Amino acid sequence: MTWQGDPPPPETPFGALGWARLVARGVTLGGVIYGGLMVLLLTRLIERPIFGLHRPWTPKITKSVCRAAFPILGIRYRVTGERMQHIGAVVANHASWLDIFSLNACQTVYFVSKAEVARWPGIGWLARATGTLFIVRDKREARAHQALLEARIRAGHHLLFFPEGTSTDGTRVLPFKTTLFQAFYADGLDKVMQIQPVTVNYRGPAGEDPRFYGWWGDMSFGPHLAKVLAARRQGEIEVVFHPPRDVRDFASRKELAADCEAAVRAGLRR
Repeated sequence: MTWQGDPPPPETPFGALGWARLVARGVTLGGVIYGGLMVLLLTRLIERPIFGLHRPWTPKITKSVCRAAFPILGIRYRVTGERMQHIGAVVANHASWLDIFSLNACQTVYFVSKAEVARWPGIGWLARATGTLFIVRDKREARAHQALLEARIRAGHHLLFFPEGTSTDGTRVLPFKTTLFQAFYADGLDKVMQIQPVTVNYRGPAGEDPRFYGWWGDMSFGPHLAKVLAARRQGEIEVVFHPPRDVRDFASRKELAADCEAAVRAGLRR
């Protein structure tokens, strides 16, 4: 379900300069993203036969493209804390489509996403190319999902998922759903892996609504993207890495999810 929350702020006209910024930034960002995608796909043709599930080269392309997005958009970007090096997974709050850039720019991760995203024009191609793991929201598929998650984690992939299950306005953290945490207790995986909670903080441009970068409710992707591209002033994104948790220290998925939720919530700066 999509989180509804409070109504979004009213849309304001861009003006001539706003449209100029939208076009300039949009063309530049699109060129970087799809140019990077072409390089990634060509590299993967060599990487896959040699390394299979492992991806020693292509994540570096993804990371470089996502880092380049912020100077193009004019958004200030900074990272706090240390990235996990151990085998494991990452959980974070979910506020916007910008999370994809924010969380890819500073680490090597592979997103866990609902299966519908694979069919979205443009975004679906990017997600598949960068190694996103797609899952169907059906309890009958739980065992199959668990096997996929375990295989990827044991291959050294840091899988990243959003336990809230929906994006928000960026000013809050919703209760974490615990279902996917169960996969970390299968076949002794809990004895060898860690979970790292991560908080993504969005600060809107000066004078704008604090929820400027949030994407929620019935908001359409196109108008939201256009608003960000056209903005005269931009805000700031901060990614906060919290200390990793050893899964074996938690007796159940509910205890683990609650601890991760508390860490992510504590890192949220209002």
